[in-house]
Amino acid sequence: MSDDEFDPDPERVELLRTVADDIRGDSSERKQLANILYRTSDIYDPDEQTDPEDVVRNVKFILEVVEQGGLDR
Repeated sequence: MSDDEFDPDPERVELLRTVADDIRGDSSERKQLANILYRTSDIYDPDEQTDPEDVVRNVKFILEVVEQGGLDR
């Protein structure tokens, strides 16, 4: 994958975040998916300093926390 595939793209950020807002709901699964989409949108946000590896690490963390019963356990 070339670096230019992740150049800032405000339209892509808006699309991903709109989809995340549409998906978000009361269930934990919907919230998790929305959070993952938001985190993915950060790759294309010129105001964020993240890359695909950061997103993968963050998603793994989200899934591990869920598997362990959440942050409030």
